[in-house]
Amino acid sequence: MHRQSWFSRVIGGAARAAVVAGALTAATLAASAQEKTLRFAFQGTLNALDPYSLNETFTLGMLGNVYEGLTKRDKNLEIIPGLAESWEQLDPLHWRFHLRKDVKFSNGNDFTADDVIFSAERIRADGSDLKTRIPADSEWVKVDDHTVDVKLKTPNPILFAEWDTFYIMDKEWAEAEGATKPVSAKDTNPGPSAYKANGTGPFVIESHEPGVKTVFKPNEAWWGEVEHNLDGVVFTPIASDSTRVAALLSGDVDLIEPVPVQDIDRVNSDPNTEALTGPELRVVHLGFNQIRDELPTSNIKGKNPFRDANVRKAIYQAIDIDAIAKRVMRGLATPVSLLIAPELYEGSADFQRWPYDPEAAKQLLADAGYPEGFTVGMDCPNDRYVNDEQICQAVVSMLAKIGVKVKLNAQPKAQYFAKVLAPGGYDTDFYFLGWTPSSFDSWNVLTSLATCRDETGAGGPFNLGGYCNKEVDELAAKILVETDEAKREDMIKQAYKILTEDTSHIPLHQQSLAWGKRKNLDIVQRPDDQVLFYWAKLN
Repeated sequence: MHRQSWFSRVIGGAARAAVVAGALTAATLAASAQEKTLRFAFQGTLNALDPYSLNETFTLGMLGNVYEGLTKRDKNLEIIPGLAESWEQLDPLHWRFHLRKDVKFSNGNDFTADDVIFSAERIRADGSDLKTRIPADSEWVKVDDHTVDVKLKTPNPILFAEWDTFYIMDKEWAEAEGATKPVSAKDTNPGPSAYKANGTGPFVIESHEPGVKTVFKPNEAWWGEVEHNLDGVVFTPIASDSTRVAALLSGDVDLIEPVPVQDIDRVNSDPNTEALTGPELRVVHLGFNQIRDELPTSNIKGKNPFRDANVRKAIYQAIDIDAIAKRVMRGLATPVSLLIAPELYEGSADFQRWPYDPEAAKQLLADAGYPEGFTVGMDCPNDRYVNDEQICQAVVSMLAKIGVKVKLNAQPKAQYFAKVLAPGGYDTDFYFLGWTPSSFDSWNVLTSLATCRDETGAGGPFNLGGYCNKEVDELAAKILVETDEAKREDMIKQAYKILTEDTSHIPLHQQSLAWGKRKNLDIVQRPDDQVLFYWAKLN
């Protein structure tokens, strides 16, 4: 994998940084103005095109322009029919899905029940990062070419809440391409599905150079109602904040994400550009490795400081979250007390953050046997979340004041996820991560981030630190099958109370969306932060 190079040019006699991807030649730019080609730049890369490779919002959003699920979400995030035009619950353990007819994959193959059953098996196979999308023990049965039954072992009130990103693949194509097994984001030898895509969605991928450029073209045979007016999309990653903003202001790209919070006023003051901001459903947090007997990056030998709840609470209370929200995020962040955004859990108001108190933090460390503190390494992406590296740097500075010396390892998301999700797991001692529950439900947060995980990877797939409390596991299992709303809410509250008292993680804040666009572009910005081209219009 390699990153594209950028060059500078002189405009009006003054040297100024310009952003033009190597792929965006003068001819491309001239043609795009006539052909309505949307030019989009994101801070990170689009790597493998395998739709089960990485459970990450940006990747899933990009692939959601090409692939589709049995369900979709509309502009207001409401669940609507997708490749399944309707469904019914025959009894508490038996669902039936009626598939759309006359739908084709972009290579011309017919979409049938065989593709759904194949996809249900593939998404649960080793290498998939989206195994939680469907119950592991569910049985998928073909009734006829356009009807599929899903038989469950236990009731599931949120069965298809995440299916808008359970993308259906073409069984015949996958077999012909040697892509019957998913390609993990941590796999250094990706297979054919990493570079090719064949979906039923409104766009097709014409070409893909990981880290350089991806070209999308409209799927002329798409079954749905076309709302966009695009002739194509050119996506290029631009890691540098200043370069990405310069690209937008100069007109070399039409849409960027994110706009650095410090540049929002600059973007809004330009007569041709504006920033789209709004609340995002993502919460960013810090996590601790609690499964290792000894932390490889620490000077403490023979034991793991993070196994002590006092140490975890000390780290929490040493972080001035208001300062991060004000100075690092420039007000575009809302401190939270839980691992879920308040919009998605009404009970959030019943929980409070541990207060910022460096002196109390020092006392907790002393009580735990670390009066002089200790050293530890920290993993952080630098191109995934809004101001991610700057947040991590602020945390490093704050922890130094209580004697915890942190060596920061900030790197691009491709390398970051490959490390923290490495085979064998837990290749991180202290980490920064963001999470949007794909079901918009607390069960997803609990099972993904906080259920016990062993060395084989079983358990919470993004519980990178291996936090484990059997009570939380038991509650998560009950929450999944409970159909009584009041009982379910009570169990969710119990689980969050345990996580808070354990200081299982450190919730930081709910970040805000910050997209920058040319004023001649209309595009829908949903709180789940998926960039969907099929609602874009260039005027």
